[in-house]
Amino acid sequence: MTITLENIGKRFLYDWIFRNVTCTLDNGAFAILGHNGSGKSTLMKVISGHLTPSTGKISFINDNQKISEDNIYKLISYAAPYIELVEDFTLDEQLQFHQNFKPFFPNLTIEGIKDILKLSNTQDKQIKFYSSGMKQRLKLVLACCSETPVLLLDEPTTNLDKQGVSWYQQLVSQFTNDRLVLIASNVEEDYFLCKQQIVMTDFKKK
Repeated sequence: MTITLENIGKRFLYDWIFRNVTCTLDNGAFAILGHNGSGKSTLMKVISGHLTPSTGKISFINDNQKISEDNIYKLISYAAPYIELVEDFTLDEQLQFHQNFKPFFPNLTIEGIKDILKLSNTQDKQIKFYSSGMKQRLKLVLACCSETPVLLLDEPTTNLDKQGVSWYQQLVSQFTNDRLVLIASNVEEDYFLCKQQIVMTDFKKK
């Protein structure tokens, strides 16, 4: 997958969050860096199609075919603190529901994914009773284990303890080969595998 940004800008009312973002994102891992409020999450939402850019153009090419903005959601997996789970579901129900829209990698079964999660004795518990760390693990697994060419992770170690951070690093190391990966964060442990960077402070707000 190749995503090309041409002079992308986003503003809310008269406040420019960022302007003139021009880059090509190809297979590989990119860190989106910047202080709080610099526009990291906003750029992720624009790339994913959750927000429309105020200026500029985004194009998506997958297997030499242009993908329309209306269909790009099928090729993107996204985990972020502001993306909610269906909290009335149990774990099994959430996994089965999710794969109806974003199939998991062919070698993964529901039981295999539960093994990856390492959340013992929780499969019959509604997700609303999970701790914040358990919910974050589930969000990350749903995104990383879905068979899409693009993976977006916004502040992926939010609510994870030290053991959870180590688990996250193993997860992304296993499921990011041959994908375009964007990780927005200020925490080095989050974007440890990223060899390329987009620094939001390079794009003037005004």
